Amino acid sequence: MPWIQLKINATQSTAEPIGDLLMDLGAQAVTFLDRHDTPVFEPKPGETRLWGDTDVQGLYPADTDMQPILTILRDAQMLSEHNYRLDQLEDKDWEREWMKNFKPMQFGERLWICPSWLPVPDPNAVNVHLDPGLAFGTGTHPTTALCLEWLEGLDLSDKTVVDFGCGSGILAIAALKLGAKRVVGIDIDPQALQSSHDNATRNGVAEQLELYLPADQPRDFKADVVVANILAGPLKELCDVICGYLKPQGQLALSGILNEQAEAVSNVYQEQIHLDPVTSCEDWCRISGIAKFS
Repeated sequence: MPWIQLKINATQSTAEPIGDLLMDLGAQAVTFLDRHDTPVFEPKPGETRLWGDTDVQGLYPADTDMQPILTILRDAQMLSEHNYRLDQLEDKDWEREWMKNFKPMQFGERLWICPSWLPVPDPNAVNVHLDPGLAFGTGTHPTTALCLEWLEGLDLSDKTVVDFGCGSGILAIAALKLGAKRVVGIDIDPQALQSSHDNATRNGVAEQLELYLPADQPRDFKADVVVANILAGPLKELCDVICGYLKPQGQLALSGILNEQAEAVSNVYQEQIHLDPVTSCEDWCRISGIAKFS
């Protein structure tokens, strides 16, 4: 069973109320993570010790409609436009299992995603060396695989690309390795931007990859290709933002979408995008197409 993880950046005063509200709103689990690796000391009896800058994570079944939950959090002034992130997760302990299960994987004819600690199967292929750390994206999840296969099938020579929700940087780096000349990666999580930078450096493409938090992203940048692997709710909510990155006749791919959510997401994008047939992998799918505007 797949899951949705809601991560909210909080403060010492807001973290515990956010966690309580997430539980009230049906979270299967809530955890608190220190964003600065500050040691946790044993709390006094009856005391909950939280960090000054804390990520609160709530875990929900993947078929949960997250929009009402996000609305309640906004109304309670616990959520703003740029302080949260939604990710799709497999039904396993990601941080413990990914190294064991992460092996070299081929996408299309040319592209291989290879763990940085293992030798590449084909030195003549387009090889992306990856160490995702705690950021999302190795290629093992169906949504990432769908996006990698789509990118591998494009002619990216001399193209510009936006990776919206870049995570580990896997899609951005793959695009550069496949011939793109410039990629802009955007993510709400500073840890993801650091992971993307580290992986880009490992692959020798750091100078071509620009990384931004949403508040700092370039406002006038238009790309030939945009890929957004996030979740259905944010994809619908951010349709105009995502399509706004496209040049006329630019190519778009969206993933992080459950099969049963495809129609709803397609309905939001069909006014601006000539849509291709939906492509599915296990419980998830990819929506792609070409911008209608010229």
